Amino acid sequence: MEYRRLGKSGLQVSALSLGSWLTFGNQISDKVADELMGIAYDAGVNFFDNAEGYAEGKSEITMGKILKAQKWDRDSFVVSSKVFFGAENKGPNQMGLSRKHVIEACNGALSRLQVDYLDLYFCHRPDKNTPIAETVLAMNTLLQQGKILYWGTSEWSAAEITEAIGVAKDYRLIGPTMEQPQYNLLTRDKLEQEFLLLFRDHGIGTTTWSPLASGLLSGKYTKGDVKDTRLDMKGMEWLKDRTLADERMKKVGDLQKLADKLNVSLAKMSVAWCLKNPNVSTVILGASKAAQLKENLTSLEVLPLLTDEIMLQIDEMMGTKPVQPQF
Repeated sequence: MEYRRLGKSGLQVSALSLGSWLTFGNQISDKVADELMGIAYDAGVNFFDNAEGYAEGKSEITMGKILKAQKWDRDSFVVSSKVFFGAENKGPNQMGLSRKHVIEACNGALSRLQVDYLDLYFCHRPDKNTPIAETVLAMNTLLQQGKILYWGTSEWSAAEITEAIGVAKDYRLIGPTMEQPQYNLLTRDKLEQEFLLLFRDHGIGTTTWSPLASGLLSGKYTKGDVKDTRLDMKGMEWLKDRTLADERMKKVGDLQKLADKLNVSLAKMSVAWCLKNPNVSTVILGASKAAQLKENLTSLEVLPLLTDEIMLQIDEMMGTKPVQPQF
């Protein structure tokens, strides 16, 4: 396993990490979740990603039980939670980024995960109804209390993150350390265009999610068959329609041919492609099966194959590379 600094911070996270969205407490049994976390940890993964909104809190409950049962040294792993969507209850003060919910949600996550502190705590979405200054100050309170070690954002715009950094500087507080954006061969604008000044001027780290574009880049949907996958889950129709759009499927078919030429799986090539970006601190993997996770945890082996020439071929094939800004 390779370890990378989380932006300009001193914290080191495994280049590949394990997330629980859609799986823990929902798609898979607790027994399978335990097996997956064990496989990941044994492979050198030290970051496990979670959120209050995943399975309405049940994902954190499942992960907490596993962490307690495994008895891993607390300083050997990094665990996160995110605040915004609320857990089981969705009342007016049980969602969003108000000081009240940020602090109460943190206490709830600590209880569900059965840990004394969160290594990483994310604002899961921007909250248009709460001043950013209020959220920054609430995060500072949690830092001072030792309940969180680093805080960041997820799916915020560069302008919103810059405002949070500015507020923190004005109050001489600790600003956001990391952002968690979606990043894959089909979704590239934030990391490769919008966030460039954040990386250059502020050293923001990234914990990127959906490297396989909800499974599209795994190769298993090239025939449009979603049976027994997350896209077959009730309530995921929106994701199915967006993921399997005809234009995307054609690009993935071309990408599959390139992966075949390199004698690697499309999934491993897609994950390795994400890792090639120096502004990626860690790529969060999702998995529902042990074999799937074991395979994707070897993606680092593909990096030497992704030469400048191959990367250029991929860009031409996909047509998703954003225009680079002029500074």
